[in-house]
Formats: sequence, structure tokens, C-alpha cells
Amino acid sequence: MIRQRRVRSLKDGSFYIGEAEDLEERLQRHNSGRSRYTSKKKPWEMVYVEEFATRKLARKREKEIKAKKNNEYVEYLLRQCPARKAGRKSL
Repeated sequence: MIRQRRVRSLKDGSFYIGEAEDLEERLQRHNSGRSRYTSKKKPWEMVYVEEFATRKLARKREKEIKAKKNNEYVEYLLRQCPARKAGRKSL
């Protein structure tokens, strides 16, 4: 199962969208500074997760969300789908 995730920077409120099989490990990578882009904006918290059967479907969804080019759409997703939120915890 591939999971599409949104993480939010606790430093500046920006979002990062990507895919991962192991969400906890990926969040740890973001918060440990091992990811180039996210290292400058740590700490991060997981705020939203969607599951997909294939990586291809997860990437398609990622492109749809990134095409919106704004954080308001991600905030809209968070308000509309509370059951899909990841619990807003950071590691």
C-alpha cells in the first residue's frame, strides 16, 4: 500500500506533499534533516494521509494537488476529510 502524505512545517506552516510506504520512517527523515528540502523547515508534523493501491495512482494524486499551487487547497482537504488526518503528530 502506497500512502500519499502531507506534512506541515511547525516552523513556518508550509506544506510538503509526497508518497511513502512507511510514514513514520519518512517523517523521521524529514525531521532529522536527511531530506534536503525539508531540512530547512523542520520540525514537521503529519497532517493528512491518503492510501493508494499503486505508486502510479499516488503520483497522479500528488500531481493533482501540486497543480493547485496553493496551501488553501490542502487546508480545504484537511477540513473536508477529517477521517483521513494522520493524527497531527510529529516525531
